[in-house]
Amino acid sequence: MRYEGSIWRPPSEARSLILQATIGCSHNACTFCISYKDREYRVRGAREIANDLAELPRTYKQRVRRVFLADGNALAMDTTQLKDTLDVLRGDLPNLDRVGVYGYAKDVRNKSVEELRELNEAGLGIVYLGLETGDDKLLRWARKGVTTEENIAASKKIRDAGIPLSLTIILGLGGEEHSERHAVSTAKTLNEIDPEYVGALTLMIPGGTPLHKMVDQGEFTPMKPLAIVSELKTLVVNLDLTKCIFRTNHASNYLPIGGTLNRDKQAILDVIEGAIASGDESKLRPGYLRGL
Repeated sequence: MRYEGSIWRPPSEARSLILQATIGCSHNACTFCISYKDREYRVRGAREIANDLAELPRTYKQRVRRVFLADGNALAMDTTQLKDTLDVLRGDLPNLDRVGVYGYAKDVRNKSVEELRELNEAGLGIVYLGLETGDDKLLRWARKGVTTEENIAASKKIRDAGIPLSLTIILGLGGEEHSERHAVSTAKTLNEIDPEYVGALTLMIPGGTPLHKMVDQGEFTPMKPLAIVSELKTLVVNLDLTKCIFRTNHASNYLPIGGTLNRDKQAILDVIEGAIASGDESKLRPGYLRGL
């Protein structure tokens, strides 16, 4: 098995076999992101994945049920390249149930619904897409490289192809000044997409990022923990989803919660409101446990 650099994966892929179908991120310009800065984006492809699998014991391969194809957005691969990779996985992992990838809206734009359906039939079982926010001004400020309209179109295309969609949003991305606008517009965007999964992260500001420099220069003030929880409440209050598994189980979050929306909406709000009412930051996840 060969890995280049650090590997990132969604929390739900903790028990998956992780293989690098691509190296780096096809966008790699977000102000808040430190991942993949040490490498240029390139495709490894089916042949190299086959070589990785060849190094695994047969008994291990028989136990693999899920695979996550790293790095930043393997969905950027040409459809034929990705389908060939999926075919290799299905041929060598007899009990494989699902393959997951990160996606980016601009990469989805280059694929038709029919192509995405082909990938789904070949084994692509979930796409994790970083929505981050539903506010266009914040998307531009974060150098995300896409608009809300493009994020919605890409998400709907994935859903139309029958591929489960997990969207990620970032609490605190707008700071105190734009917190409510960020939460309300993000909820509005999520309502329009109505995905199967939503995962909320909380903004981290690692050294070496443009955002860290903004903080040092006084151009951005990070939100306090209880303010983040209040923003989470605003988000949930404004969400109206059909049947969406909602989680804040990422290590970056101050308040880990989860449930299905809208079914568990009030129960989730009760937990959030309890944390706010206590006014006690010591009851939230401490900083040393958020040191990603």
